[in-house]
Amino acid sequence: MAAFGKNNQSEPEKAKPEQPSSLAQLRTYFLAGVLVTAPFAITLYVAWALIDFVDTRIKPLIPPQYNPETYLPFGVPGVGLIFLVVALTLIGYLTAGLLGRFFVRWGERLLARMPFVRSIYSAAKQIVETVLSQKSTAFRHVVLIEYPRRGVWTMAFLVGDTVDLVQDHVEERLVTVMVPTTPNPTSGFLLFLPRGEVRLLDITVEEGMKMILSIGMVTPEKPAAPPLPAREKVTEPR
Repeated sequence: MAAFGKNNQSEPEKAKPEQPSSLAQLRTYFLAGVLVTAPFAITLYVAWALIDFVDTRIKPLIPPQYNPETYLPFGVPGVGLIFLVVALTLIGYLTAGLLGRFFVRWGERLLARMPFVRSIYSAAKQIVETVLSQKSTAFRHVVLIEYPRRGVWTMAFLVGDTVDLVQDHVEERLVTVMVPTTPNPTSGFLLFLPRGEVRLLDITVEEGMKMILSIGMVTPEKPAAPPLPAREKVTEPR
């Protein structure tokens, strides 16, 4: 019994885990609340700002007899946005017909006679048609390039093949990429690179945009590798 007592006394006492203080628990709860509410708050703020931006510019153009606020004692947010969507849909329906296409061509010929206006209209039309075209590959792929120097990799968006105006001066086949700035991707740099120096990333444009807006804090999850077929499974040697 004496020996057992000595061995028991020689064993170090197990330290009890420290309980977090009340201040630490409050801090944890506060951060958890921020993580839950921040995405909702940002989404609501952006949506409300967009609706308010459209309403302040479209509502004055709505005839009073068609404006619901004329008959209601309170304002209705989103009325301008709804009218804008309906108007654009109606314009698209009308221009799809023969008479609509005639008026569109007549308007384009009228703008083509205005020296300064025709340049703006032509550039805007080409950009919109390129971006919205279903067959267009502009901004459909995220790529990785070495920029601004060798060994430094940068995420960019593939615009498409380089126009002949630039391609005619270079022997290698070039592609056009746009390198956006972070966290504001509305500005960036236009680069012409050899096709072999552009690496295609297996992510969507939306996932790439999230990485840029979050300064790399939000990264897409790598898809799990598919399981090997039964005949290709590797067995350990016995």
